[in-house]
Amino acid sequence: MTRRPETLLVMARDTMRLQFGEAELQRLRATARLGEPLCTDELASAPVRARLAAAEVLITSWGCPPLDDAVLRAAPNLRAVLHAAGSVRDHVGAAVFDRGLLVTTAADANAEPVAQYTLGAILWAFKKVPFLAADARAFREDWGYRELRGELSGRDRTVVLVGFSRVGRRVAALLRLLDLARVLVVDPVADPGEIRAAGAEPAGLAEALPQADVLSLHAPSLPETRHMIGAAELAALPPGAVLVNTARGALVDTTALEHACATDGLHAVLDVTEPEPLPAGSPLYDLPNVVLTPHVAGSLGSETRRMSAEALGELERYAAGLPPRAPVTRHSLAVQA
Repeated sequence: MTRRPETLLVMARDTMRLQFGEAELQRLRATARLGEPLCTDELASAPVRARLAAAEVLITSWGCPPLDDAVLRAAPNLRAVLHAAGSVRDHVGAAVFDRGLLVTTAADANAEPVAQYTLGAILWAFKKVPFLAADARAFREDWGYRELRGELSGRDRTVVLVGFSRVGRRVAALLRLLDLARVLVVDPVADPGEIRAAGAEPAGLAEALPQADVLSLHAPSLPETRHMIGAAELAALPPGAVLVNTARGALVDTTALEHACATDGLHAVLDVTEPEPLPAGSPLYDLPNVVLTPHVAGSLGSETRRMSAEALGELERYAAGLPPRAPVTRHSLAVQA
């Protein structure tokens, strides 16, 4: 029999208004018991502590404070933390797993717009579209600039995906549907059989880089992946290659990237950087072979409601005693974003 667990939303107020419209709230009311406040962005005040003491489920999103030992002591009935966004790393730590709480993520839903942005960036990269658009402002009616960016072809190209993550898998699947490019996947922890089943080829980084017409990053930001793309890796790319980063800025050594783009002809499409945003004096702003977007690949606006739907689906499954669709474990958090 389906229960109606006491549930509290924990996220920034603006996030709640963005992700939970009337349709989402009706679905929430049908599944859970709610109280006042319905939503909070802090977990220390007396009214919130009273709600926390009764809560069995937290639905979290951007702006959730850390669920540390003090918070968990104030939540003796808490059994599940259902995240209506991607990474739980900012608010879920060892204390949550030590308590044996169920943790879920809506990262699969968030991966969809990132994969779509990445596919668009790769397709335009084949013909150097955004870079030629920048050139047009300088060259105007002299179309001779069309010959300055190397081969402008979408056929027989090689795309290297670093990370067979939620996004990396989707990008590989989209490229397979289009049948435009050979896809190499660099991921030391992924099953080579799964990579091949996705229509791609497993490869080591050193082997893959010299073959990359496009290098697209989809690895998590971990201590061991910090600056995994540095001066040596960028130098190994062929002339005219395009780096696409929709993952985390820390995967790339920014100083090395600035040098490679300014002097070695590397092209780049960067939705994330380190730091974020880049300082006003960064040379990357002024280079016609660099496209910078302000971290827009992930879910924004109405796209965020897909993540709300995922979290509400997890709530419904929890209330019905069914297993979660997207659990996060201590181990998975150590190797994922």
